[in-house]
Amino acid sequence: MLNKVDIEKYFIAEKHESLVFLIVGLAAISLALIFYFIVKTQIYRGAALPLLILGLVQAIAGYTVYIKSDDQRISQVYAYDMNPDQLKTIELTRMRKVKTNFLVYRWIEIGAFVAGIALYFLFRNQPGNAFWIGLGVTLTLMAAELFTADFIAEKRAVLYTSQLETFNKLAV
Repeated sequence: MLNKVDIEKYFIAEKHESLVFLIVGLAAISLALIFYFIVKTQIYRGAALPLLILGLVQAIAGYTVYIKSDDQRISQVYAYDMNPDQLKTIELTRMRKVKTNFLVYRWIEIGAFVAGIALYFLFRNQPGNAFWIGLGVTLTLMAAELFTADFIAEKRAVLYTSQLETFNKLAV
């Protein structure tokens, strides 16, 4: 059965993971800039592209979740006692959408992973295609990292959603 501690744990873990997501995203952006403007070889310029794009996505997502987590935690803990219908309607609906979004993210990440591997194998034996090799290897690594982080977050979201569903069945 869902209780206030479960709500607190979910949002605190979400906030901590989003901070890690933000830091890794900023590190990827920094590395992309170093690769593109300082190292300047074709393989590193290829690596810079997915680092920059996916690093931006990761940093923005991490920052957004980090900023929202405390307000959401406070709101849901308050709702637990004062407005349980909010947990039934608004929060459960939001969490079901979050679960659906994770499915979409998973397929995008798998697609990026496969595309990265394909780029590597297509261009690995062709001279003058170091850019595509760098892009492929880095795309594969970034997709795997994002997949892993989202897998962890999804497991936590599934548990919390399940707790909300049980709470709402018993609260009827």
